[in-house]
Amino acid sequence: MVTKHEYKIILFDLDGTLTDPKLGITKSVQYALKFYGIIENNLDILEKFIGPPLKQSFMKYYNLNEKEAIKAIEIFREYFSTKGLYENDIYPNIEKLLKNLVKKGNMLAVATSKPTIFAKKILKHFKLDKYFKIVIGSNLDGSRVNKEEVIRYALKIMKINEYDEVIMIGDRKYDILGAKEVGIHSVGVLYGYGSIKEIKQAKPDYIVKSVKELEKIL
Repeated sequence: MVTKHEYKIILFDLDGTLTDPKLGITKSVQYALKFYGIIENNLDILEKFIGPPLKQSFMKYYNLNEKEAIKAIEIFREYFSTKGLYENDIYPNIEKLLKNLVKKGNMLAVATSKPTIFAKKILKHFKLDKYFKIVIGSNLDGSRVNKEEVIRYALKIMKINEYDEVIMIGDRKYDILGAKEVGIHSVGVLYGYGSIKEIKQAKPDYIVKSVKELEKIL
């Protein structure tokens, strides 16, 4: 654990950190799998799709080849772009946290593997967009899905060269490992979709169980 100090630039993951996207993402995955004749009625099983890049997950969990996985993402987006996007909820106390951080003078950004266009629509829908300086995600062509790339690009756009006052907050190992690769501190949150084992193995600088605990660190 690092000694607590002031963080001025705060990067947030979206899914499992700011909002609970379970219903929308799992139903979109279910819709895509049906295209390949795979019927999955238990949405809980599809929780593992929340966080990692979709192509990787379709290949890993359902043995799709790369071409099939790319097609599955296309089908996933048919549902997600019109319905799944909004089958989502803000975690309790998140808006209060964001409001207080902005009031304190912090610069906030979203760094997500979700396509930027969808991330912006979700934040606008929940009226959270006003708290963020920038929203950086992946591209629809499948590029910049790696969390390290997303974080680096976000810091570049914000013209941040000194990393001592930067921290990344997320619920999966990808957020923490991406932060480590860039050289910034990280918080693993346990109220999202990463298990305590996954978070501990990734070795973030802080681990929190709730948004209230997160607020104490920030």
